[in-house]
Amino acid sequence: MPRQRWRRPKLSHALGALLFVAVALLLLHHARGVDWVAALAVVRNLTASTLLLATALTAASYALYCCYDLVGQHEVGHRLRTGQVLATAFVSYAFNLNLGALVGGVALRYRLYSRLGLRVDAITQVLALSVATNWLGYLLLAGTTFAVFPPALPPGWPLGNDGLQLLGVLLLALACAYLLICFSGWRCPLQLRGHTFRLPSGPVAMVQLSLSCANWLLVAMIVAMLLGGQVEYTTVLSVLLIAAVAGVIARVPAGLGVLEAVFIVLLSHRLEQAELLGALLGYRAVYCLLPLILALGIYLGLEARTRRSGPR
Repeated sequence: MPRQRWRRPKLSHALGALLFVAVALLLLHHARGVDWVAALAVVRNLTASTLLLATALTAASYALYCCYDLVGQHEVGHRLRTGQVLATAFVSYAFNLNLGALVGGVALRYRLYSRLGLRVDAITQVLALSVATNWLGYLLLAGTTFAVFPPALPPGWPLGNDGLQLLGVLLLALACAYLLICFSGWRCPLQLRGHTFRLPSGPVAMVQLSLSCANWLLVAMIVAMLLGGQVEYTTVLSVLLIAAVAGVIARVPAGLGVLEAVFIVLLSHRLEQAELLGALLGYRAVYCLLPLILALGIYLGLEARTRRSGPR
């Protein structure tokens, strides 16, 4: 048993490192042929109305994500104010996207919630429900798009269209299994590394699914809009979902490079690389960097307030 516990993390780290190196080499290969002047010109040519709409959609996406922690509040029953929960979730999400899940999604959540007086077991349950909410919507959307609307994969792609559709069916089965367990009433607590996790009821699981699906759909809408509608929405959604899981496996903060590599590989036969990179640079500016600036100010305000008043 000790050997198994040692090998699994080592194998996971090795796979992540391998994917990271592969992505880096892929980016280096494509970067040599990219007209960076043209890519920056694409960013500069984004109209004010496009950027304004992208910013509005980003605000809506962050609002949906912040509601994930309200689901946790409902299930845990803690008495923090709604504003405190939303502020903590917003800061965590912005830092998560830019600095990685361990810093933003985990460490920052524990720090902020604990300073507000929440117990570690309650924070763990809120975090687990937030993660489950995010990936539940992913399972349903990725399963549906891969099985029904798979993107046109380049020749020689290892998985192939049939493999991608099979993966879609598997993801759909996982999403359905989660919902069935939640609705069945058979919701035995799960034990993981000394922590106990309780699955929500069926209606709450449906709220999780609705929030998460809406959030993923909004993110894809932002990218599709910045691409100027040159690629159909379902294809953009499929590629984004592939890039999302690739970024998690590679363990790169904000999926830096992974997002671009996946879009280039899957869509460079449809658009010039400069256009793809220009749109993705615009996406990172609107969806990652702008919220991070706001989140930094909120974080400093929360830290100052808790230092003055102490945990409640």
